[in-house]
This record gives sequence, C-alpha cells and structure tokens, in this order.
Amino acid sequence: MTPTETIKNFWSAMNTNDFAAAAECLSPDFVLLWPQSRERIVGRDNFAALNSAYPANGLWKFTINSLLADGNKVVTDTTVTDGVVTARAITFSTVVNGLITEQTEYWPDEYDAPAWRTQWVQRY
Repeated sequence: MTPTETIKNFWSAMNTNDFAAAAECLSPDFVLLWPQSRERIVGRDNFAALNSAYPANGLWKFTINSLLADGNKVVTDTTVTDGVVTARAITFSTVVNGLITEQTEYWPDEYDAPAWRTQWVQRY
C-alpha cells in the first residue's frame, strides 16, 4: 500500500467515527503533535480514546480538500465538521510500511479579515 493510499484509508475510517478502526492505520508507537496547544498523543490506543471522548454535536465528517505526497510524507488539508462546528486541519503525516508513524496537525482558527486591506483582496 502506498503512503497516499494509507492516508486516504485513514481519513475514510475517521469518517465512519469508528476511531478504533482509524487507529488501525497507525503504528503502535504512533505520535501525534498539536503544536498550537503543545500536546503530544502517543500510541494508537490513546489516539482512539481521545477521539472517541472528544465532545461533538453529531457525527464527525472529514473531507479531504487537498492531498500532496512525496515519498513517505503526505500532507492533507481536511475540513472537519460535526454539523455545528466546522474547522480545517492541515496534517503532515509520515508513513512507514503501510502505517502512519507520526503526524503533526495544525488547526488554524478562522477570523474576520481586517477592514484595512479590503482594497487589495477579494472575499470568498
């Protein structure tokens, strides 16, 4: 299985909300870094437990907006929503022997564009 296929399988499993199944795409010693909150999740079991316990308003839906791969490195831009809250995750993954060994994930917060730059930009 290619790294791209592994990542697509991971996001597909995440979309089922069966986080134990998604964790099967991870190596047993998987490490996930969330730099903005300075948190490290170690191990596929902790990953599955954390996602299962995460507060939500409904089932989580994951949509890959873009995916770039180079060797065993894969980057995804994914929209995540529970039907009420919508966010985007930029995820840098390393895949070894068909399993994700490491991810660094950025969750950028949306904000209103400042008025001072309206003459140079288009809103979308």
